[in-house]
Amino acid sequence: MSETTDLGALEERILGGLDEEQRQVATTLRGPLCVLAGAGTGKTRAITHRIAYGVHTGVYKPSSLLAVTFTARAAAEMRSRLRELGAGAVQTRTFHAAALRQLQYFWPQAIGGQLPSIVDYKAPLITEAARRLRTTADRATVRDLASEIEWAKVSMLTPESYVAAAADRGQPGGLDPITVSRIFQSYEDVKTDRQLIDFEDVLLLTVAILEDDERVAASVRGQYRHFVVDEYQDVSPLQQRLLDLWLGGRDELCVVGDASQTIYSFTGATPRHLLDFTATYEHAPVVKLVRDYRSTPQVVHLANRVLAARRPEAGVPDRDINWPTPLELIAQRENGPEPTFFEAKDDEAEAAEIAQRIKKLMAAGTPAAEIAILFRTNGQSAAYEQALAAAGIGYLLRGGERFFARREVRDAMLQLRSAARHTTTEADGETVPQLTRDILVSLGYSATAPAASGAVREKWESLSALVALADEMAASRAGAETPFTLHTFVAELEERAASQHAPTLQGVTLASLHAAKGLEWDAVFLVGLSEGLMPISFADDQAGYDEERRLLYVGITRARMHLGLSWSLARTPGGRANRRPSRFLDGLRPAGTSRVASAPKAARRRTPAGPPMCRVCGTLLTSATERKLGRCGNCPAGYDEAVFESLRAWRLQVAQANSLPAFVIFTDATLMAIAETNPDGLAALGQVSGVGKGKLERYGEAVLAVLAGRDG
Repeated sequence: MSETTDLGALEERILGGLDEEQRQVATTLRGPLCVLAGAGTGKTRAITHRIAYGVHTGVYKPSSLLAVTFTARAAAEMRSRLRELGAGAVQTRTFHAAALRQLQYFWPQAIGGQLPSIVDYKAPLITEAARRLRTTADRATVRDLASEIEWAKVSMLTPESYVAAAADRGQPGGLDPITVSRIFQSYEDVKTDRQLIDFEDVLLLTVAILEDDERVAASVRGQYRHFVVDEYQDVSPLQQRLLDLWLGGRDELCVVGDASQTIYSFTGATPRHLLDFTATYEHAPVVKLVRDYRSTPQVVHLANRVLAARRPEAGVPDRDINWPTPLELIAQRENGPEPTFFEAKDDEAEAAEIAQRIKKLMAAGTPAAEIAILFRTNGQSAAYEQALAAAGIGYLLRGGERFFARREVRDAMLQLRSAARHTTTEADGETVPQLTRDILVSLGYSATAPAASGAVREKWESLSALVALADEMAASRAGAETPFTLHTFVAELEERAASQHAPTLQGVTLASLHAAKGLEWDAVFLVGLSEGLMPISFADDQAGYDEERRLLYVGITRARMHLGLSWSLARTPGGRANRRPSRFLDGLRPAGTSRVASAPKAARRRTPAGPPMCRVCGTLLTSATERKLGRCGNCPAGYDEAVFESLRAWRLQVAQANSLPAFVIFTDATLMAIAETNPDGLAALGQVSGVGKGKLERYGEAVLAVLAGRDG
């Protein structure tokens, strides 16, 4: 067979099923490459086929290419696809896994001694750090502090540099930036005392070693010559720094991402590196993947409209706005049902209706595993758990007990591993799926689901998932050069266990919108789409609202065929119907789907027991700034501008005299609230949101002097 024929057969095998743009990605093997890939456009397919084509044509040496993504599940999925394409030796890891592997290898020679242990949870150490400073921190505050410290570290901030950088980030746990900075430092001290490191330290230490030790840097660069980074819009400054050190000035880099799917800014992720890629690598080609193979035209149309409807929010700060022109997806599937919009009286009624709609879908043939309920916060799941249970529908709460930690799964892997050691060929012509069934029968597997619920049903579902995975792998490897054996199946399970890549379980998925990123289902229900939840109440600037819109877009694009969007008017049965549908649905939901207009309602008196309402127009207040002012951003201010400017001038003077950032004394929102209420004494001033006992003691008299027109 000629070399030309061999190449033709290779191209047909690896490139044959790709569309024009995917093929361009797969055949651009050298130099920098930027792939802008919309949701459902086959980006993983494009980059895995690119890697496989490069390996089989000899452009890439498998051990010299590192493919990096952001979740263990995504890395395992990529690894599995590469193995099917005959490129299984390529390293596919998360940033943390790749850095940890290098850190463990080079630590003895670069630092000496044993690598410190890695802490799984920051909470106990943060609690100890706060205690050392005699600061009280409850569970919620500790959680907020953990997130803030993670953001600071991936943004490459020290406790000292944090204060200035955190000026516009609000107050985690109600603590000002200086206090957070002190706890941050105390946390680092606690880790040092106990010889521990956290996950962010893994990246920081790897960066430090590569920067300080040329021998280590040369060794890593000699090992890896080509890099592929998936979900590039989620790269943090720290991860980008590590990537730059791996590259060492070279440009053999392919990045894949979509700025419209940036939903992790609160963790330090930024699309800036993706958007600036062609400025960094001026000769880099850009390929856009916009053919959506996942969703019906109806779902794709709604997703496009959600992004296209974005307008600047009135009356909110516009700092750090970054809204690049979104990719407009082009649906490739046949028509499907129109997305549905549903308004419920309360949360309980909304959950009950969704459960009934799911029951109808299942009766019509949609498997439970192909249905998901997605919400903005995990606290919303309880109502849907109860509604599904009442309807007799099994469900899985994404983020619960890890699949491979379950006892029946560990027992099953032991049995399969033992059988694989004693089976060199499939006995009596039995296939791997049939062998798996035979082995798991002793643990409680059966072809039909048990009538019982609870633990018995959960155990069966776990074993059934293993059998389904065996079926899936056998089907995908039919006709492959390497036979699919029980040993191969066990190796796949062990690899999945190491990366926590669980197989598909039977049951409706309950998940937050953030947890749903990278997943897809035949039917998706987006619930709780009311103001205060979507967008979330603490989104109080343009960047925050934009990220919430992108989050809704991600939720919509998880659906292949059926899509439902719903909201409720009240939190509890019989409660006050003061909720409004999400502003993001304005102009998208059909007329008549809401009994509550999105425009401000008529003025009403705010009762102490009720939710925060605007004192001017009576609208529900959704942001922290609005709640502090007592009015919504669109309503006119009730203060003298000169008084407000006098307060700002006084604040600046105090800040400069004490070498403090101005916002540490009072935020603008607090000064506005003071100017509007115009308190006539310390007691009244202390009632203003944002003042507090400590600030009242330090600055109270001076503030009252400014209000009285005296020199404070």
